[in-house]
Amino acid sequence: MNKFQRLVYPFPAIAGQERMKKGLILNAINPRLGGILIRGEKGTAKSTAVRALAALLPETEVVAGCLFNCDPNDISRLCEQCRTLLAAGEKLERTSRQVQVIDLPVSATEDRVVGSLDFEHAIKHGVRRFEPGLLAQANRGIIYVDEVNLLDDHIVDVLLDAAAMGINVVERESVSYVHPAEFILVGTMNPEEGDLRPQLIDRFGLCIEVEGVRDPGERVEIAKRREAFDADPMGFIARWAVEEQAVKDRITVARQLLPKVTISLGLLELITQLCLEGFVAGHRADIIMEAAARTIAAWHGREEVTEQDVYEVADMVMFHRIRQAPPPPPEQPKPPEPSEPAGEQQEEPESLEEPEPEQAPPAEQADSEPEKQEDEWNEQEQNEQEQSNSPPAVPQEIVFAVGQPFQVKRITHDRDRILRKGSGRRSHTKTASKAGRYVRSTMQRKNDDLAFDATLRAAAPYQVYRRREQIAIAIETADIREKVREKRIGNFLLFVVDASGSMGARQRMVETKGAILSLLLDAYQKRDRIGMIAFKGNTAEVLLPPTNSVEMAHKLLEELPTGGKTPLSAGLTKAYGVAKTQLLKDPNISPLLIIISDGKGNVSIGSDKPLKEALRAAEIIQEEERIKSLVIDVENKGFLTFGLARELAHSLGAEYHKIDELKADTLVQAVGRAVSRE
Repeated sequence: MNKFQRLVYPFPAIAGQERMKKGLILNAINPRLGGILIRGEKGTAKSTAVRALAALLPETEVVAGCLFNCDPNDISRLCEQCRTLLAAGEKLERTSRQVQVIDLPVSATEDRVVGSLDFEHAIKHGVRRFEPGLLAQANRGIIYVDEVNLLDDHIVDVLLDAAAMGINVVERESVSYVHPAEFILVGTMNPEEGDLRPQLIDRFGLCIEVEGVRDPGERVEIAKRREAFDADPMGFIARWAVEEQAVKDRITVARQLLPKVTISLGLLELITQLCLEGFVAGHRADIIMEAAARTIAAWHGREEVTEQDVYEVADMVMFHRIRQAPPPPPEQPKPPEPSEPAGEQQEEPESLEEPEPEQAPPAEQADSEPEKQEDEWNEQEQNEQEQSNSPPAVPQEIVFAVGQPFQVKRITHDRDRILRKGSGRRSHTKTASKAGRYVRSTMQRKNDDLAFDATLRAAAPYQVYRRREQIAIAIETADIREKVREKRIGNFLLFVVDASGSMGARQRMVETKGAILSLLLDAYQKRDRIGMIAFKGNTAEVLLPPTNSVEMAHKLLEELPTGGKTPLSAGLTKAYGVAKTQLLKDPNISPLLIIISDGKGNVSIGSDKPLKEALRAAEIIQEEERIKSLVIDVENKGFLTFGLARELAHSLGAEYHKIDELKADTLVQAVGRAVSRE
């Protein structure tokens, strides 16, 4: 942790990033907005703006000598020490000082952030006492996290919890303590270096996307200002002092005006409508947009929110929360498009209308009528192939192009209790080796990796009772703590791809190949291993054994043909065999089967009917707890759907998604959720 002791570039002198500056000012006026996340490419003044913000904030009145920067005018939010002084009849001495900006490094540990046992006091007096951490120092100030996406998730959770509640609750190392922790949380990140989990990014009140200025004149002006600052910092700051003081005074006035600002019922309804149209999850967006609208009204010197205020903050509030519209509405117009096939499709539901309700109740009835279902979907599949291949005589198999690859979002394992070995760049895992980052201590003795600091803290309170003969501190066996370490490892993703004729409809294979290639590129960066199995005709084959070779994978994807029947059970059996083999080679991995199919298996490898055989294979896979599964349903949407892929997902205990819902980034998020399920 470092306090800023440097000449800071003036805030008004920052050119070309007005939205970012406005977002920072709103948080300076109203710290309860929940902080701001600034996303953007390198060299866009993200860090410069944050550091310049502190100079804009008016000096704050604090209790002299208080470790928590308590406000002497707000008795309800005093720390324990200040309340004790008041209860004893003492007067709280006051002093004023500039708002502090606390720089949180990526390497910060949890005990340094939230606070821990005061080791020195415990040794001297044999009494446990809380030693304040970074959150205490930042109370009524600013916490700045550069590259917040590289910070450990549990540290980000702690920061966001404290920012939302305004207090820090500490329960660790036999210490129980609560203290005020009101601060402006500012995080900056470059999306090229990885993203935050959706659960964490939603916790930031505002989010701004910044990019380099495109106007040549503005770029020249930026370079000239920076050169002038570097040549004569004090002179440059003096030239901008008037503008900076004007902004500072305006923030002070807005803070005083904010409690008086009101918002009408009609504008609250507008906020709700905007959030509903953006398909945001939960109600956080509504609450923050209302608070941000009142804040910007105060910034403009008004006591009532206008419609323009709502629209002005809507983008900042919803940028990181807005979601795609659900797919059902576009379903309706698709069937009537072709004139002749539409008639054929309308004839099928009339003859097959009865089996569909019988399929929905329990799976027992699915076992009683597999022959009817298989005849129906086989007939439907033949019609699809005849419609998609107008000259059906010649091409039995079609090779589709590989879809355009895309930049994937982060796919990680949630932390679990399993100790793993290995290397990689994707998932955090606990490790039994002495390699990896020390995250906490434990009383369990496993690998003689001594946690010296935790051992000393455990022994410190008892020193006044122990016999110490020419030693500084007496340590007993019960005091010894060992380190719990974490490191990053790669994963094993196994694609089980339906390459039968039905995959040719609506260019599904192009989309599927594009998604697979994108995940392969991401896996190469994260040092994952990826394999691919394709099933068509009468068999399933391993096209891509577990590998990291993107070149080989791309070549195989380009050459993968589509056509023939659907031996689903053969694909599942082959995938199970490959996953089990990898588990035997490396028990530390956790394979994920990504099954892309419509579930309409029509070829058996044994004597059972295809559907029964496939579901039985799925149940065997589910019994192996170390293997996770994700089912992507590619069945055509129309008047008649069989839902067999959903039934397959149920038998696998897998996460289920329709292919039409899965745009590139959605598919990767689905894989991430499936990987994280334990």
